Amino acid sequence: MIALVLGGSSQIGHCLLPLLQAEGIEVLALSRQPARDAPAAVRWLQGALPAPLPPLPELHYVFSAGPLDALAAWLPAAPLAAGARVLATSSMSALSKQDSPLAAERALAACLRGAEQTLAQVCAQRGVGWTVLRPTLIYGVGRDRSLTPLVRRAQRTRLFPLPRGAGLRQPVHATDVARALLVAALRAQALDAVLEFGGGDRLSAAQMFARVRASLPFATLGVPLPRALLAAAALHPVLRGPIARLDRDLIADNAPAVAALGVTPRAFRPDARCWGL
Repeated sequence: MIALVLGGSSQIGHCLLPLLQAEGIEVLALSRQPARDAPAAVRWLQGALPAPLPPLPELHYVFSAGPLDALAAWLPAAPLAAGARVLATSSMSALSKQDSPLAAERALAACLRGAEQTLAQVCAQRGVGWTVLRPTLIYGVGRDRSLTPLVRRAQRTRLFPLPRGAGLRQPVHATDVARALLVAALRAQALDAVLEFGGGDRLSAAQMFARVRASLPFATLGVPLPRALLAAAALHPVLRGPIARLDRDLIADNAPAVAALGVTPRAFRPDARCWGL
């Protein structure tokens, strides 16, 4: 059995590769650059969709932690074996950003939903099973672009900003996402579904930031960010969307995924390893 992992050096790919090898599955991993700490037996292919890929053998599994629209565009010509499975990650941004004040974020949400629909249609036409997960905020191996950058900045400055957000958050560990993808691949019957997938805790944005700070192996000065300062910062186009969502719930309904896969995501209790420290 051969699996292709698109985005092999991503945080989800990093967690998925050893899980696949433990199942005795031959792994081909595609990324722009090979990961330095990947299992030695993984065969690395350099590249990224939508550029043409190197010649591939017949694939039994395709796992994607990369752009969903590029995956959907490539699948019609992919060398898939009979009974193959396609397992991919989308994002809860498909829902949470559909009414964003920023046009770019609304376009992202529409792109994600459109790619999910295209993937389902292509898989149905080719007669292969598929599952798409919509994770919430992913953390766990120091490769995310949300919480780890805050940690690295705090490591340099010894200051930790504490926005007072009341909206609920549900951070999910990358290993739990990888495990859910693997279970979906190995099920006797394909799911053919888009499933929301969040972490085991729902906590306010303020509590999430406080737990991240408490996990650090060095002392920091907590800097509360008052509403007036956040309102001023929201005038910056890059910050407008994230600040507007501080008081909005960004959570997932895990019930369908847990019922189908039996994977219960862990609670949000980060430690220094989650930030690569």
